Amino acid sequence: MNRTQLLAQFDREERQNAQFDNSLREVTPHTVRFRPRPGMKGGSYILYSDLDETNADAVIRDEIAYFQQLGRRCEWKLYDHDRPADLKERLVSHGFTLEEPEALMVLDLAEMPAELLRPVALDVRRITDPGLIPEIMTVQEIVWSERDIAFVEEAIQELRLGGQHTSYYAVYADGRPVCSARICFSLGGIFAGLWGGATLPEYRSRGFYTALVAVRAQEAIRRGYRFLTIDASPMSRPIVERHGFRLLDTTTPCKWAPNDAG
Repeated sequence: MNRTQLLAQFDREERQNAQFDNSLREVTPHTVRFRPRPGMKGGSYILYSDLDETNADAVIRDEIAYFQQLGRRCEWKLYDHDRPADLKERLVSHGFTLEEPEALMVLDLAEMPAELLRPVALDVRRITDPGLIPEIMTVQEIVWSERDIAFVEEAIQELRLGGQHTSYYAVYADGRPVCSARICFSLGGIFAGLWGGATLPEYRSRGFYTALVAVRAQEAIRRGYRFLTIDASPMSRPIVERHGFRLLDTTTPCKWAPNDAG
């Protein structure tokens, strides 16, 4: 499967046909968007769009009006191959704020390097107890210098729902979690996604991050998935490249907030 074919498959499975337990999926003539189900935690976002130069601005205005009416912030997940070519500039002109771009990397699990197939010797634990989520999320809070209470609540909710589509992992050392991450599985697809990997600064360069890549890749193989993807930051991209991941595209989170959200 070449890059063009793989991107088309990714768009179909991971964007157009995506489903999430905590979210309502809404399909419009030009977008696929999500918002939390009643009583559920989660964000609102536009995961896919099919636009051209003649309708892009009108659709952007419609989406803004929709989320403004709901009083909800939203994220437009933009990929470099999305149309029109100047969609990023159009979003900015309508009030979206761009975050740092990330590299969408992919690994063919049929060609996974031997290092990722070996048993992991470190104290890696799959977290199934919702009560442990705040503990392992302290790693992200320290690394990213922010506390995302809503995401912690969302993760707890996911495990209470059964945790079939997301697995949470942590590496423990010196009696505490020092590296944590998760993997998300699409329904009936060929892609599994790596998310949220972070290691405490004093524990870096000791193989903890690689250990979590390995255990998540091994779980994906056991569950019958073919490709592993990750939105890699500049810090994680060199690590996953050393393990066979290749660049598929570049993504940019585009954030918008209603007028009364501050």
